[in-house]
Amino acid sequence: MKHSWRVIISLAIVAGLACDGVAAQTYPTKPIRFIVGPGPDILARLIGQKLTDTWGQQVVVDQRPGAGGIIAADTVAKSIPDGYTLLLTTGAYTINATLYPKLPYNLERDLAPVDLLALISFLVIVNPSLPAKSMQELVQLARAKPGTLNCAHSGPGTTAHLGCEMLKASARIDIVPVSYKGTNPAIVDVISGQAQLMFAVMQGGLPQVQAGKLRAVAVTGAKRSAALPDVPTITESGFAGADFISWNGVHVRAGSPKAIVAKLNDALNRTIKLSDIQERMGGLGLEPAGGTPEAFGAFVKEDIARWAKVIKSANVRVE
Repeated sequence: MKHSWRVIISLAIVAGLACDGVAAQTYPTKPIRFIVGPGPDILARLIGQKLTDTWGQQVVVDQRPGAGGIIAADTVAKSIPDGYTLLLTTGAYTINATLYPKLPYNLERDLAPVDLLALISFLVIVNPSLPAKSMQELVQLARAKPGTLNCAHSGPGTTAHLGCEMLKASARIDIVPVSYKGTNPAIVDVISGQAQLMFAVMQGGLPQVQAGKLRAVAVTGAKRSAALPDVPTITESGFAGADFISWNGVHVRAGSPKAIVAKLNDALNRTIKLSDIQERMGGLGLEPAGGTPEAFGAFVKEDIARWAKVIKSANVRVE
């Protein structure tokens, strides 16, 4: 009897895998919904148009920006697990995993990684009138004038805010994180001198640096920016503890057929290797990434652990 049940179960598994394979061969047979929360909708539109061209099925970008990505992620977590509802994930989602202990979904349990699309560096920017032309000089100034330098950021618990906290801890300096309602108002106040420094996402800070309105003293990430080759990384500057990146990727509802996830992964990897897509991504401050779903899943797990450590150490809370 036990042997018979084992045979039945094995046959059921084989039949299920066969169905998944057939589904993947014909996928997609209807429009795909690409949900965007706090991520750049322009990236979703660029990728979505290429997938539409490739597959002949419309990829519809659906913006759900509320609640810092919680609404968008919960929508996908409660969707049908068939690969027809995609989520543009960002570093905000791995931060939220710790920042909000009562989320209506679990990032690792309810969503399945598909592909890491891009890595995003941040610039450490200062007002040009500040007597600090390097990261070392900025830290020296902060030590000489504790509690007087304001580190602007785009809101409590954002990547820019946690960058301020990481710099405080790693450089052992007393700077004051100051919250703004978004990146642009924060940048405006650094330009005006109301705040002295900021961790600005590349696409937000770079135009102001190039226009001479702000000075970049360091860039986060593993390598220098091609747009600012003379600006050292924050690690090169001696403050590896303040180094971080953000990212964009794609998740689907957990339980989606693995064959469809694999087909999506292959299509996305091919798309971000196209020269015109790479050019557009570069203009947005995005570094094309790619890889396997498994590697992306491991990346997300590590990112959750990294931000959890920062959030708990700095006792960061949101209302």
